[in-house]
Amino acid sequence: MDGADDKRPVNAENRTPRSAVVVNPVKVADLDEFRRTVDGALAAAGWPAPAWYETTVEDPGRGQTEQAVEAGAEVVFACGGDGTVMACVTALAGTDVALAVLPQGTGNLLAANLGLSNDLAAGLEVAVERGMRRLDVGAVGDKCFAVMAGMGFDAQMLDSTSETTKKRIGWPAYVVGAARHLRDRPMRVSVRLDGKPPLRRRARSVLVANVGRLQGGVRLLTEAEPDDGWLDVAVLTPRTLRHWLAMGWAVLRRRDRVPGMEVFRARSVEITSTRSQPRQLDGDLIEAGRSLKATIRPESLWLCVPRPAEDPDLAVDADAVGERGEHLVEEARRE
Repeated sequence: MDGADDKRPVNAENRTPRSAVVVNPVKVADLDEFRRTVDGALAAAGWPAPAWYETTVEDPGRGQTEQAVEAGAEVVFACGGDGTVMACVTALAGTDVALAVLPQGTGNLLAANLGLSNDLAAGLEVAVERGMRRLDVGAVGDKCFAVMAGMGFDAQMLDSTSETTKKRIGWPAYVVGAARHLRDRPMRVSVRLDGKPPLRRRARSVLVANVGRLQGGVRLLTEAEPDDGWLDVAVLTPRTLRHWLAMGWAVLRRRDRVPGMEVFRARSVEITSTRSQPRQLDGDLIEAGRSLKATIRPESLWLCVPRPAEDPDLAVDADAVGERGEHLVEEARRE
């Protein structure tokens, strides 16, 4: 949906929207300095001071986001890793409150699809410029995901990647975690799409995606669009190290056909394995289980994006918005 839509949550003529920051304090090195920067940048843009909510171990952000909505926030900044962002997505899905991402973790999946790294200036500028899209989200139980859910190898990779290594080298740490599981045995799974007879496969991973970019900005599913009303399902079936290499090369080259990967589309997906498997939502591990059932919730989330155009790639204009954001932060620091 185009950012110029009259039904977007923050009216184009309202230059002072109310906002809130839901922050994971563990992910921020100097919370006081971070808060001064955010408050100053928003003030320089003409916004009132945001309300601040800190996440806890017991509540990674959903309850705090719901409090912000009840208090009248029109934009909620999610500041933290994948778990924080997913909690905010879950709370905001189905509301008219927009989500802006200020990534502070490593390898944040939604931030990667927006073309943002841990660039605070770019994240602030994206919100200030009011580029907004209404996106689909996927629902798994009472949780929502904006990027993708997965079962099998992808979740094993996340589980095997240490926080220390991620802090030291960033998203390439996931490559180290992945290498530990390349030779693991495949899952025996059935994949049921929209209630049709199940597909039976020996798979290493099954991904259910709303958008197609992975860690490091790699696009796995080139046809996935964030607002088309469909979930894209990738079934990965490599059997040997050679198969993994061929798959990786094809993905990096953006080939239309990737060996060892089947792609389907559906509005509801049910994956069932013969044994319990690790599972993840938007890069955040959830409890392991034998099944994963996801459904699409069309146009459920307002998201602040680098550009409001109807482009399948949410990262369009990300580099330019980052440069503009640096000027905003510099202006705030001068005041």
